[in-house]
Amino acid sequence: MKTVQTVQSVPARKTSLAITNAVFVGRSIRLSLRNTEALIMAIVLPVMLMLLFTYVFGGAIDPGGDYVNYVVPGIILLCAGFGSSSTAVDVSQDMTNGIIDRFRTLPIRSLSVITGHVAASLARNLLATGVVIGVAFLVGFRTSAGFLEWLAAIGIIALFILALTWLFAAIGLVAGSPSAASGYGFILLFLPYLSSAFVPTATMPRWLQGVANHQPITPVIETIRSLLTGSPIGHHAWLAAAWCVGILLLALLWSVASFRRKAGHR
Repeated sequence: MKTVQTVQSVPARKTSLAITNAVFVGRSIRLSLRNTEALIMAIVLPVMLMLLFTYVFGGAIDPGGDYVNYVVPGIILLCAGFGSSSTAVDVSQDMTNGIIDRFRTLPIRSLSVITGHVAASLARNLLATGVVIGVAFLVGFRTSAGFLEWLAAIGIIALFILALTWLFAAIGLVAGSPSAASGYGFILLFLPYLSSAFVPTATMPRWLQGVANHQPITPVIETIRSLLTGSPIGHHAWLAAAWCVGILLLALLWSVASFRRKAGHR
């Protein structure tokens, strides 16, 4: 008499969150290195704008020649915006090309694919920001900031990039296609022009001053400008931190809810 042995299937154990995130961060970094055109444009475009405002408009805005010290913080955030916007396209491509369905069949947390895009974008944008600051010194930017001021400035820049990148990731999750994600993200890139990035808000029409003074870009720019130039920070620092943390939390909740709705529960 033959005995029939039943083999019970053992559910696959999920990979640890740290390992999964590390794998997807490496994947996103490799994709960024292959897409050299996007990386170059994220650096070249802000540099071109800085040269344009410094040498073409700078003399008219500030005949004293100090306009480069005023405009550099705005260019830094503009660089962060251009670099972060590509995250929306990258995330939308992953959500629409079917690769998320493949990841769901593996014993991993699929949301880590979004975390990978965000981490790679943060590293890419910090590199681009360093290049932009280096070019700024070449065109005459001078700072009185010491080590602690530079550390604080880099910290607020990194926090802003992180918040903005997660916001673009959320946009990529809800967009119907990569082209739609690019279009939605492009709208946010106008915010620095409606702030104190290029001219003091006091020079704007009164109705526009209210918009410029009460949007997130202005306090972040003023905080960075004060840290690098030695001017009083006032209330800008805590406003900048509050805006960045608020945007980050909102974007995280939006991203998690959108991912679970579109890709399942993992």
